[in-house]
Amino acid sequence: MMKTERITTAGIFIKDGKVLVAKRIEGGAISEKWEFPGGKNRWGESVADTLTREYREELEVDIIVKKEILSFDFENKNTLYHLKAMLIDIPKPDYVLHFHSELMMVDSKTLANLDFAPSDKKIASYLVENKFL
Repeated sequence: MMKTERITTAGIFIKDGKVLVAKRIEGGAISEKWEFPGGKNRWGESVADTLTREYREELEVDIIVKKEILSFDFENKNTLYHLKAMLIDIPKPDYVLHFHSELMMVDSKTLANLDFAPSDKKIASYLVENKFL
């Protein structure tokens, strides 16, 4: 059986040495795990379009997509995902939570101790190792 391939995104908002993380609500594949908000690309969308849509749907905020900082592939349920982690800015961080129970701005020490979804764990390690925080 041929694998499906999809692009997925993560928006990385860093301010004052801290990064935005969100805890998923109970239920679903990554129930109650921490993540960097973002999501799956829809056909025809650019990576920036996907992140902009996902942040509006999940947190009701507008973002500015700046640049890609990390890209890697992972598999989940017979799908090969190409994850694009992008630095973003959030001009007006006035969040409304729809898919998350908590949001936090955390430093590198706190980041290392959170229970992340598997793909987001790799991003968290990369941010710490490369001194983004």
